Amino acid sequence: MNTLKSICLSLLVVAGVSAGGASGQPSATNINPALLYYQAFLMAPNLPEADDDYLWTKEWQGQELPERYGKLMAGYDNEFKLVRLAARSAVPCDWGINISEGPAALLPHLARCKAVVQAAKFRALWALQQGRQADAREDLVAALVLGRNAARDGTLISTLVQIATEAIDCRTVAELFGQFSPEDLQKLQDGFEAAPARRTVADCIPTEKAYFLDWIVRRIVALQQANPGDEAKVMKGIRELLAGALEAPEGQEQALPDSTWERLAQAAGGTSAGVVRLMQELEPYQQQLAVVLALPHGEYEGRMEQLMAEIQRSPNPLLSLLFPAWEKVRPRELMGLMNLAMVRAAVEFKLHGQAGLQTVTDPWGQGPFEFRRFVFEGVDRGFELKSACRRNGWPEVLIFVEKAGPPFYVNGKIAGEARPATYPK
Repeated sequence: MNTLKSICLSLLVVAGVSAGGASGQPSATNINPALLYYQAFLMAPNLPEADDDYLWTKEWQGQELPERYGKLMAGYDNEFKLVRLAARSAVPCDWGINISEGPAALLPHLARCKAVVQAAKFRALWALQQGRQADAREDLVAALVLGRNAARDGTLISTLVQIATEAIDCRTVAELFGQFSPEDLQKLQDGFEAAPARRTVADCIPTEKAYFLDWIVRRIVALQQANPGDEAKVMKGIRELLAGALEAPEGQEQALPDSTWERLAQAAGGTSAGVVRLMQELEPYQQQLAVVLALPHGEYEGRMEQLMAEIQRSPNPLLSLLFPAWEKVRPRELMGLMNLAMVRAAVEFKLHGQAGLQTVTDPWGQGPFEFRRFVFEGVDRGFELKSACRRNGWPEVLIFVEKAGPPFYVNGKIAGEARPATYPK
């Protein structure tokens, strides 16, 4: 019996075209990237538990990677062929998410996107050990592009996944920095710069309005139509609707406790029409929020504090219920921009020295990042870039490893400390 592969090759021969396509192009650039990503996810290896533990419970940084490791990485080849192809696509990424489903809309791609970015690090380690800088570079660029494309639907959760994937990619570049030639570092940075534009937190305001508030209003109207004249039943349905759609704040068991619902019902005059009115009153605040979320560090904090104070004074309880979560996301975005700027500054330093370093501004400061050589266990292992950011209570740094040796953390609260040989399962 002919295999599918042989059938396809036979058809190509009969048609008189090359494997690259009738146009002679090496790969198509007009395919929706999301389609290619979904195909890639299907090609991801389903590792046995023993192999999964083998990869994730060991510290591979600075180690001589064994053949078993390489064979596991080869299992990702087909997935990354498609991820790389998607990164070269010239058309917008449309995941086909049905936003009209509201909070019930499924976003199955997000966890898969993060898994690809994590796998890119493992693959880059192996590729660099084999002297294949271009492969390591292409996987890391494709992973960053995937993170950007993950946020194309404009939801806040997708944008936060974008920020997380960028952070993973930047940390990987820092850990592997010295294994790239200056030329490949330049190509790596060029790939980052050519990636699709970042989705900003401020960009998410209109989508989140459609995704949550507009959906809630539609559901309220449906409840009113299904229960004409029975306002008590409609209000009960609204409470259940909100309780199911909202996430409970940290440290709180319920998203909509009795006291909150009572305040909301009172402000609404006890009617569903009043709840709709309260929903509609949020729009001017959303417009203000979009402006504040786009401000840089130094301006954002003061304006957000003013806006939150105004929200707390408002008689509309929906404001204090829905808006405080936004206060935390802009700092996370600014930290994401800091990571990207640190990578750019490190590449500029490698290529042009101190003059290059001075060309990149710290998003949390008024000038370039602070620079110093980094010594670990008495050996100069690379250099550290420090931001003016103290958001988490400690100086934010990223250490770029230039010389092989025992592994250490390159960022976070314990940056510069030794990493363990194994990790808990």
